[in-house]
Amino acid sequence: MAIPIMKAAMISHSHSQFQSQPLIHSISAIDETAKRRKRVVFSSSHSSELNPVIRSEVSFSVGTYLIPHPKKVDRGGEDAFFVSNYNGGVISVADGVSGWAEEDVDPSLFPRELMANAYNFVGDEEQVNNDPQILMRKAHAATFSTGSATVIIAMLEKNGNLKIANVGDCGLRVIRNGRQIFSTSPQEHYFDCPFQLSSERVGQTYLDAAVSNVELMEGDTIVMGSDGLFDNVFDHEIVQTIAGYKDVSEAAKALANLASSHAMDSNFDSPYSLEARSKGFEAPLWKKILGMKLTGGKLDDITVIVGQVVSS
Repeated sequence: MAIPIMKAAMISHSHSQFQSQPLIHSISAIDETAKRRKRVVFSSSHSSELNPVIRSEVSFSVGTYLIPHPKKVDRGGEDAFFVSNYNGGVISVADGVSGWAEEDVDPSLFPRELMANAYNFVGDEEQVNNDPQILMRKAHAATFSTGSATVIIAMLEKNGNLKIANVGDCGLRVIRNGRQIFSTSPQEHYFDCPFQLSSERVGQTYLDAAVSNVELMEGDTIVMGSDGLFDNVFDHEIVQTIAGYKDVSEAAKALANLASSHAMDSNFDSPYSLEARSKGFEAPLWKKILGMKLTGGKLDDITVIVGQVVSS
């Protein structure tokens, strides 16, 4: 059955730049054949805002950082993600649904297996063909753990085209020349209950994914994360924070730390509290008596992936 949601993340970690070996976190085994895949670069240039003319080859420099929910640090949280250098780059985040713990199910198992399967299918050119929606379908069909997760997958073609498939409220932003030019939109049944891939028949599938395509240029920055980032950090804060760092690992760490700080600040008027008020939720009675409104961040696991498009 579908379970209403509270969510999570994985172990704190950071990494910069695609190397000869792809990155995987929250996954115990790394496919040896995938390690040997050659890095492929893709091209783009400076032209129109969303439709640049392709001129030179580019590749991704990637940094990651995760901060688990304070109560889940010892277990490493319930998110999973992977980064692969296949065909220019593939990044993905799966946010495990914490409600499964009420059913005596480990909420981390489903997203971890889902990401492991997606990672292993990335190089299947005949069936996946650089399509994140198909990759999502194959990974979901091969996942047998009980549970559910929101998930986002972004695949980069060597011509500079970024393909995105998203189910739920993980998100992705594209920042160009100091301003945001693209944003995914969260999918939800109702407030705090997003779409999710599930082990149960009642749930979403790859057909429910929101699919997007964005043409990238050298110098663009991509920010992907779980809702632990976007519930606690406004888009303009993401843009401002990214502008202060040249190193993608440091940028990812700064964003994660900012989200964590906001999440623990009961007075911060976060994106989460703003949405809650817009849906009719109110502050506790004692706050209302004191004339206070519903504010505060949302304690959650925080997953951040920052990718910068660089010339090869």
